Amino acid sequence: MRKRDTILSTDQKALALNLDKFKYGSIVEIGAGQEVARRFFHAGAAAGTVAKTMSAYDMAVSDDIYGHVDRYVSRARLMQMLDKEFTQVVDRLTHVRPKNTTFFAYAATVTARSFKQKNECHGWIGIRLQLHPGAQPSDVILHVRMLDNDNALQSEALGILGVNLIHGAFFNHDQPEWVIEGLADGLSPERIEVDLIHFSGPYFEEVENRLMNLHLISSWLTRAIIFNPAGEVVVPGELLYRKPMLVIRGSFKPVTCVNIDMMLGGQKQFSQESAVAEQEVLSLAEITMNSLASGDSIDGADFLARIDLLASQGYTVMISDYVRFFRLRAYLRRYTQKPIGIVMSVRDLEVLFDEKYYDGLEGGILEAFGKLFPDNTHVYVYPSRPHGAAEMITLDNVPVPEHLRHLLAYLKENGKLVAIEPQDAGHLEIDAAETLAGLRRGRGNWEKDVPEGVTQRIIEQRLLGFDSE
Repeated sequence: MRKRDTILSTDQKALALNLDKFKYGSIVEIGAGQEVARRFFHAGAAAGTVAKTMSAYDMAVSDDIYGHVDRYVSRARLMQMLDKEFTQVVDRLTHVRPKNTTFFAYAATVTARSFKQKNECHGWIGIRLQLHPGAQPSDVILHVRMLDNDNALQSEALGILGVNLIHGAFFNHDQPEWVIEGLADGLSPERIEVDLIHFSGPYFEEVENRLMNLHLISSWLTRAIIFNPAGEVVVPGELLYRKPMLVIRGSFKPVTCVNIDMMLGGQKQFSQESAVAEQEVLSLAEITMNSLASGDSIDGADFLARIDLLASQGYTVMISDYVRFFRLRAYLRRYTQKPIGIVMSVRDLEVLFDEKYYDGLEGGILEAFGKLFPDNTHVYVYPSRPHGAAEMITLDNVPVPEHLRHLLAYLKENGKLVAIEPQDAGHLEIDAAETLAGLRRGRGNWEKDVPEGVTQRIIEQRLLGFDSE
């Protein structure tokens, strides 16, 4: 992929658009002032770009303009706004503007920091634009979280983000990765998080939105993205809100019968927690960016295959940049106060008790465990039996350094570390690396190591390097 050209400031981007007499449209913003419009007016020559600006804060006024919607800060309201404003600007101005004009509508509906309450600050923003005169429009839609603690700063950040989006959509539409990378220009990760992006329309027909959302993590715009069991990117807060969650981390290359058995054992144990209603539990399969990377790059086909195979088994999939488990727990705690369970193999427990894993933490392993287990969070430990071994390795006999054995005992006795039983002990000897090596040689014994539906998909679609020769 080509590198982006020289990075422009917010004012330079706004001025470049203002001086382009063939890019013209409306800017409508609800919830945090008119910061995007203000940026264009501040840059000068805004008459060359801005046909109309508007805010409709009163709900009755907003409904009268755009129609009723159940939630005012929602994707549905954003699409109503884009539909109305783009249609209006095209209908009103096509016959009076130069023939080469490409019209656009920018819209935002957000809830920023309010005077009276410390509410969740988030919103939907988007642009609908023509990328050729008279063409059918294309859309770029974002869900954002504003992280500043001050309303004025949140509004300022939204203004910068909006200019970045409009400029990127017009000038970098042939490189959608650049559109994403440009969103962060002039903003630090501590100010804005973009946890969903969606490209659509005639100029983005070849764009794979799942890869674009993965690029949000690579570009430091978010630390995690979520895919529902249909394989669609969703807003984390909408899916995770107030749910008890059970997470299993793995590479899932491919998802094997032992992964499924681990989750079943974890679900059985987790559902015994007093605050857990079994029907409410959200089961997450989590993959870290580290396990997706090959050198400095990510194999897009490999990533999509893993998402599809997990989705075929009904899993919600989380891709995160959290190497340490306590940071994963902190992320999930944004959205729920209900119990969180983490399922891991006893082999991973050895890593969890490796003090080198916590280099750089002032409090070392004690700080890490203090942050992992401050409330109703539990780690469920699945046994292991290496191929050919007579004895299982369990939570009771796992080897840990002698000076940490009392820490292990403390966590067990206080229910923080909980042993889970295999539902089918016949899966214990499955080795994911051997399974992957086998499938890359073609049909063979590996097929019994993975769920039947997964086997079929791997063979039919030649996933993960499957060799049909």
